[in-house]
Amino acid sequence: MARRVFYSFHYKPDAWRTSQVRNIGKIEGNKSASDNDWETITKGGDDAIKKWIDGQLDGRSCTIVLIGSETAGRKWIKYEIEKSWNDKKGVLGIYIHNLKDSNGNQSTKGNNPFADFTVNSSQLSTIVKAYDPPYSDSKDVYNYISDNIEKWIEDAITIHVKY
Repeated sequence: MARRVFYSFHYKPDAWRTSQVRNIGKIEGNKSASDNDWETITKGGDDAIKKWIDGQLDGRSCTIVLIGSETAGRKWIKYEIEKSWNDKKGVLGIYIHNLKDSNGNQSTKGNNPFADFTVNSSQLSTIVKAYDPPYSDSKDVYNYISDNIEKWIEDAITIHVKY
């Protein structure tokens, strides 16, 4: 049975790249909000956004942060990471900058979003793995992620059990 995961990502610049990962089909992911749904959610303010995120995280065993050039440091991504970790979910990152967007463009590698957190006096980035596919060709990056994502999820869940 496929694991149920939550995908965390910066929507505007990375929606196309993240959809490639989300559609790999080896794992069950959360349904992302459409632009109209997100506008409705955000009109409710921070409490409404937290409630929506919390609902999306419910029943998930792992959170995958799809790391683009501007992912690290974003308020809601930070909330999703912290909430996931505190709720004892596996957490991992996958760099997606070398996947092509809808215009066929790649982007620059972003910072590690886990570097903003500390767990037991250790930086979360030294605990949680952020995978950077070792290819520059978008198809090779996709295949590398597809070939490894299930193992990465299981590893993330196992890592969190130690903390």
